[in-house]
Amino acid sequence: MGAGLGWDATASPRAEAPVGMPVLYRRAGAIIGAVVIDALVVLLAAAAAYAAGVRGGPDGVAVDPLVAVFLKAFLAVEITKVLVRTVFSTRYPHLRLLPMSDEMARYWNRWLIVLVMAAGYGTMLVDPVLAAALSPALGRLAALVIMLGVYVYAVGVIWRNRQRVREKLEHSGSRRTTFLGTSPRLLARVWHWLGIGYFTVLLVVSQIDPANALPFMVAATLQTLLATGVGSLAIVLLNALLAKPVRVSDELRARLPMLENRLNSYVPATIRFAGWVVRIVVVLLVLDAWRAFNLSRWIASDAGGAAIGVAVNVAIVLLTAALAWTVVASIIEHRLSLREGGRMPTAREKTLLSLFRNAALIVIVAMTVMVVLSQIGIDVAPLIAGAGVVGLAVGFGAQKLVQDIIPGVFIQLENGMNENDVVQVAGVFGTVEKMTIRSVGIRTLDGGYHLVPFSSVDVVSNHMRDFSYHLGEYTIAHRESIDDAMQHMRNAFAELMADEALAPEILEDISIPGVTAVNEKGATIRVLIKTRPGMQWAVQRAYNRLLKQHFSAAGIELPYPHMVVYFGQDKQGEAPPVRVAMEGGQPAAN
Repeated sequence: MGAGLGWDATASPRAEAPVGMPVLYRRAGAIIGAVVIDALVVLLAAAAAYAAGVRGGPDGVAVDPLVAVFLKAFLAVEITKVLVRTVFSTRYPHLRLLPMSDEMARYWNRWLIVLVMAAGYGTMLVDPVLAAALSPALGRLAALVIMLGVYVYAVGVIWRNRQRVREKLEHSGSRRTTFLGTSPRLLARVWHWLGIGYFTVLLVVSQIDPANALPFMVAATLQTLLATGVGSLAIVLLNALLAKPVRVSDELRARLPMLENRLNSYVPATIRFAGWVVRIVVVLLVLDAWRAFNLSRWIASDAGGAAIGVAVNVAIVLLTAALAWTVVASIIEHRLSLREGGRMPTAREKTLLSLFRNAALIVIVAMTVMVVLSQIGIDVAPLIAGAGVVGLAVGFGAQKLVQDIIPGVFIQLENGMNENDVVQVAGVFGTVEKMTIRSVGIRTLDGGYHLVPFSSVDVVSNHMRDFSYHLGEYTIAHRESIDDAMQHMRNAFAELMADEALAPEILEDISIPGVTAVNEKGATIRVLIKTRPGMQWAVQRAYNRLLKQHFSAAGIELPYPHMVVYFGQDKQGEAPPVRVAMEGGQPAAN
């Protein structure tokens, strides 16, 4: 790659560099070594010319002015050529900085070297020599003509090749991401405008300060390329480092299983944020290189120091808020997920934990916004006062909503009911299908869905808490024996306990408190069977079926409706007799 020097790094010229950090390091070392060797050759040549100029100068102690001008032009032009050769590396493609074919690399390398020699020697050698030999005006005119020719030629070449280079960059952009973490397709659309702008700046600078035009362009170009290259490398390294999944310790994973997934979910946003920070820094360095922005002076100024301090403080606040939300959300989501033994959280726990999670999110976001606004210099006191007034107005306008929410919070805190519980609320009896912080949805036996706001709930009757009872009231005729009926009730319960499906749902032996009522219908006997929550109705249906079978087999009569007919009485207080005759025989057939 160097001036007449053979430089072979690690592979053959046509070898594809494998992907990997060690290869990237070796390639960077080879490129830097080649640049150093090329630059040393140029410096040695300049030193030799300088020594010859000293010996041939007046009294042997000073260099002839024309020789000094030539040496300055030679150094500027040759160092620039070294940089051009480094970029295109026509002899060793594996060290080439830009993805392109060998033919294209040779074309652009030759074209740019011609332009560098014409612009450099034209402004730094021809202009001073003509100014010293003839007149300064003639020297400036010659420099202007040379630079105009360079400018027209450069713009023409760029314009003729704009489509060809664009196609090459777009083809490369479909397979890799290299330019500041973005696809080269972006560069493909604007590269010719950047090139034309570059040579326009060169033309203007060459007329403003001909002697320092090329050194300025070389320094600005080198800083731009260095900033862009380092920025692209930083983004690539960030992507490589953050692309690895975050791992937490086994102990922390056991305590907070959702923490690792949540941390990994932050990786894409972190990569984007870090990428934009790198791009902003690169833009500032590029502007500083072209004297459009003095970065060092801005950093040393009070405004720059304050801006950097604000940025650091805001970053710390955002990081703290993200960590706080990560811990809180991970704990709550862990509680919302499967528990030990596979038990799912209840609807009450889901509702309350979701409420706490939303409340924590609102608090963290509100505090973060307030702190960030205060850090960037915005007075948050009027915002806080305005938020208080708005909250008060909303509170007055949403009294009914508040009346719904407050009882709902306490009902759920006291675990009054959960989803799938059978309850009676506000006169509605059915199964709880949905619970929110404001209302409860109940499905009744006829399929109707009732939405009951908590403000209308005075009493919650939950039939699914801890245990249940089948409460049975059975009436038998007056002529039947109470003790025999109770014995048949126990026999029916014993047969019920033989049922493999229902026996596990019964918690205790049958309880028969005794006769609870004696009236015109008969004697009423109460039965209690303790069951698991929600199984009282299934047990009731099975027990009623068995008891009816036992009563029928024993001839125990369930009372029929009775009617007492009163015929009145005479003055002596005697009622006239009623003669009832039973006639036997079968009814006559028609």
